[in-house]
Amino acid sequence: MTRDEILAKILTIFATNFEIENPDLDENLGEAHEFDSIDAIELIREIELLLGTTLTRQEKESAMGIRTINQIVDYVADLAAARV
Repeated sequence: MTRDEILAKILTIFATNFEIENPDLDENLGEAHEFDSIDAIELIREIELLLGTTLTRQEKESAMGIRTINQIVDYVADLAAARV
């Protein structure tokens, strides 16, 4: 999966699940859209579905510092590469 494909899928998830459309890719989601820890848990589940795998506890914990769409895309790209 390319970075552009991942970005498109993440943007679709945000539009569908969180009603966040056309976000700035570098804005802090918590500050700009009140994206909270409950939303983060739901997003992690969507990432698992996207990758077709269950994330480890360590992988989930490493996601807790993510604040922007670009960071999410990088995170998913790294996870996907590690599973090839």
